[in-house]
Amino acid sequence: MSRRRKAVLRGDARAASEYVVDTSIADFLAPSLDAPINTFVERPSADGRRVETERVAVDPPSPVKRARREEATATHREEAFHGYEDGLGFEPEGLNGERYDMDLGGFFPRPPSPPPKRAAPYRPADIALHEFRSLSDEYLQELLRLDGCGDASEEKCPACDIATPSIRCKECLGGLLYCKDCCVTRHADNPLHSVEHWNGRFFEPTSLKKLGLRVQLGHARCSRPRPAHQHFLVLDLNGLQEVDVSYCGCEREIHNGPARVQLLRRRWYPATHDAPRTAMTLRMLDFFHLQTLQAKTTMYDFYTTLAKITDATGAMLVNRYREFLRITREYRHLLLLKRGGRGHAPSGVNGTQPGELAIQCPACPRPDVNLPADWESAPPESRFLYMLFLALDACFRLKRRLASTYLRDPGLGTGWAPYRQYLLTVTDQEEMSTCSGLAALDYANTKFSRGYSATGATGVGDLQRGERYANMDWIIAAILRWKHKRLRKLLSYDIICQWWKNLKSRLAQLPPLMRLHIVLELFQFVIPKMHIHAHLRLCQLLFSLNLTPGAGQTDGEGIERPWANIGGVASSTREMGPGSRYDVLDDHWAFWNWCKLVLLGALLRRRLDNAKEQRAVQTEAFEAFSLEQAARVEEWEAVVVEYEQNPNAEGVKNPYELSERKLTEADVRLRLAEQEAADVSRGVPSLHDVSPSVFVFAGLELEDQQRRLRAGTTAQKIDLIALRRTLNRGIQTYTPGALQALSRTQAAAVQALSRTQAAAVAEELPEDAPLMLPSALSVEERKSGCVAGVEEIEQIARDAQCAEALRQLRTQLHVKARFFTYKELHARHQGANTRARALVERNETKIRLHSEKYQIAWDALCKLHGGDTVKVGWKKLRKEDVRTMEDPEELSKKQALQKKRDETRRRRLAQWGEGAEDLGDGDDDGEAVINPAENMRQVSWIWTQAGSLGSDAELEQSLRIEWTKARARSKRWNEEVDLLEEEYRRVLVSFEYEAAQWETRAKGIAVGVVEEGFAQGAIAYALKQASLYRDLRRRVVVSMTEVHQGRGKQRLPRAEPRNEGGDGDGERNGGERDGGERDGGERDGDSDDDEGAGARGDVYSDEEYFLGGEEDVD
Repeated sequence: MSRRRKAVLRGDARAASEYVVDTSIADFLAPSLDAPINTFVERPSADGRRVETERVAVDPPSPVKRARREEATATHREEAFHGYEDGLGFEPEGLNGERYDMDLGGFFPRPPSPPPKRAAPYRPADIALHEFRSLSDEYLQELLRLDGCGDASEEKCPACDIATPSIRCKECLGGLLYCKDCCVTRHADNPLHSVEHWNGRFFEPTSLKKLGLRVQLGHARCSRPRPAHQHFLVLDLNGLQEVDVSYCGCEREIHNGPARVQLLRRRWYPATHDAPRTAMTLRMLDFFHLQTLQAKTTMYDFYTTLAKITDATGAMLVNRYREFLRITREYRHLLLLKRGGRGHAPSGVNGTQPGELAIQCPACPRPDVNLPADWESAPPESRFLYMLFLALDACFRLKRRLASTYLRDPGLGTGWAPYRQYLLTVTDQEEMSTCSGLAALDYANTKFSRGYSATGATGVGDLQRGERYANMDWIIAAILRWKHKRLRKLLSYDIICQWWKNLKSRLAQLPPLMRLHIVLELFQFVIPKMHIHAHLRLCQLLFSLNLTPGAGQTDGEGIERPWANIGGVASSTREMGPGSRYDVLDDHWAFWNWCKLVLLGALLRRRLDNAKEQRAVQTEAFEAFSLEQAARVEEWEAVVVEYEQNPNAEGVKNPYELSERKLTEADVRLRLAEQEAADVSRGVPSLHDVSPSVFVFAGLELEDQQRRLRAGTTAQKIDLIALRRTLNRGIQTYTPGALQALSRTQAAAVQALSRTQAAAVAEELPEDAPLMLPSALSVEERKSGCVAGVEEIEQIARDAQCAEALRQLRTQLHVKARFFTYKELHARHQGANTRARALVERNETKIRLHSEKYQIAWDALCKLHGGDTVKVGWKKLRKEDVRTMEDPEELSKKQALQKKRDETRRRRLAQWGEGAEDLGDGDDDGEAVINPAENMRQVSWIWTQAGSLGSDAELEQSLRIEWTKARARSKRWNEEVDLLEEEYRRVLVSFEYEAAQWETRAKGIAVGVVEEGFAQGAIAYALKQASLYRDLRRRVVVSMTEVHQGRGKQRLPRAEPRNEGGDGDGERNGGERDGGERDGGERDGDSDDDEGAGARGDVYSDEEYFLGGEEDVD
């Protein structure tokens, strides 16, 4: 059978939408290495109206051949990211191949390509889940079977054996069918079970109330039952249940109490107090309370879940959401009072004092509780053991809209301090400034505060339009009022460099209730270790925790951890009234404090083990360093000791400070101008109206403008005519030899170029024009063609350029590090990442400009000194030197991790042979692979060199600073061990004190005077709490004394006998909140020696890992 081919349309017959593309198979094949490449040449036509394009085949250059060879042989190729295009066809003079390569760092990481690994044998991650696929039909059939009667009899009730069964309980075990009467009888004690009725075809929902069940409160068989509301609703874990309820109304009503009491004794919490129509079971309240604290489930989501459990079809239900909000709020507050011991106090709830309900940190020093009697007479070298660590910070996510008022919605646990009234008297106070430019403050500015009653929380108190002195002063005063006045205190705050100024006078001017007079000598002010990197260099010297005696390894960031935890409720508290918001936040922070408290034992043990290991390492390194510099150690030690004893005294030198030359380019320019003016006043004749210094600085300024044009930092065309005119006149007057050098250079260039290219020389761009300053001339040309003194002026100016460029480069590198940290923590989604990338690009351009300025100035100095780099006084800046400061402790952690990985690989190779590495490294612990070259990086010289002080003086200063920092590291780790052991002792004493307090409360119950049931319950609860604290004490002892055999291995019960009341350890808990609430752990992240534990250390739950702060970075 023949088929007719469709005619192919050609020429004009082809549809307009069709295109013909002629291709060859060769077009799809990879070209050979020597295959020519096509280029195009454009020439004007003879009449000058058109441009004719001609294709020319040329031999491929070496880069093309190399690219083709790599493409033909590579099996795995990653796409290379091209960040910044220079736009230059040449390198500016003076960079010498060391131009800084701009890098987007954390925005676009470029990890090295991993070597191909041998495929491991297939093994599912979850074997049971893998097997489920073959059993899914069986499981599905059994689920469908449950929708029928199954094995239950439909003929006779199994209880009475008479009536026809039709009711099944969804919560009772067995799934049998019962008649209505038997079902009611069986559920007399379980009136909230969900039941369903079999209508002959399927089960339909019903309720025990419809079946006739009535719940009698008070006592059974009441002679005068008093019915509750006919639509009484109870909220339980299985949904919203309508229940027929009767109260006791007989003569025993006085004993049983009113309706609310009868409901509470049934473990049902009433929504109102006189005639409740709604109640919630205590088990549901406890479940929701833990769910919202741990999972941050909102009240709306939880109530909606209950409604859908009751009926997921969307049928209209009675709305009890407002009652749910009221009950949960009351229950939170009652639990807070109960756990604070207010039910055992004779003064009751109204006698609660500020801070009395807060969970006290057992590791913090508390005189008359966990400190020895002679703590005030401790020697100076041991006083840090009894220092209180506090931290202040603000969370700008905890905003609250202008909803409700303090009169309509007062807090159940607030109102003891007139904080709000005080703030109304300081509404005109400006927000605190900061030297760091932290982005957190940007979000507290005006445009982020419109429509909000509070723009954040701190300490904890509301903020209005950023962090003002008034807010922070009141909060710290509220804390210090309840702390021993003679305790030494270390106070950390991310902008403390501004806040601490005039703090003493501001506290003295507070209202009488909060007025304080402090002794500044008992305070040490520091900046947290992460935030300090965004501050100026001076702040990093004066407020560094690494350089503060007695700080140990405190990182000051402990208060940031509850901010991260509380973020889950920020969206719901934003819409709350003031009182509701206070109560919710208090509850969540109390839960955080409790979780921190119960995990103290394991946390202290990990930190003590790590501290002892690091102490040995740092002590050994410091002693070796001191031995090498034995002749200088005594002098250096005296300087450090003098500074630590009185750092604020006049004339005391900071041993950690790098001496820098103070002269900037502007200073040098001013001095030279003053000197020239003095010469004129003495009658020294001037060669020209353009002075030598004006000539030199005009050249330098023009050089700077050229550099900015090449970098493309501005879209405007800069007018360089005036500067060029000044420079040209100066060249003719002060460096006439430059004219000859310039003419020779241009003549040689023209001879080397073609006619077309030579014509373009006359149209040279301003940014490419050579600047014929003395440094551009040879030594002979400077001797014969320069006026005396001009060369020295350029040397001074170039030296100032190096100093200023290096300072600016450090600043921008600090900003770069802060940008990357901020982007990693806060920038989310495309918009925020795009804005963050734009900021980084601008900062990278500045880094390149400053680095090029230094490199060109250094090259000019080198030429002026005849190529002698020693006389230059500055080190040569290479592109690998332009990097952010590498933290020594973080570097040591990376090196330790890499060392452990290398040991694991060697062990596998020895056990399994050469093929073992192909299976991959199993204990990377989720850490990113660290480039070995990166892992061995040290601090760049730009952070340790100040300038040309002379080679011997410069070396002496560098050695002194490095020795003092090594001494500080050794001291801090020794202090850390001592602090941990002291805190361990305080934790044991504090737990025993709390247990004794609860036993005292139990003995204080007036048995025989108060109601018998209440007395028994109060005593039982107090004894249970005492037993709980003694159990916590025992668990701390076990954690601190057991022998760690490695992760996954059984631990030995005890390592060696310890004196439980003697030396021990605890945890410094900074970040005290209003009323004394605290959050803990502001020290460095810990590492564990257990093999395979990785960065998480010896952690066995996500809660322990999160609350322990294992991932802190200095």
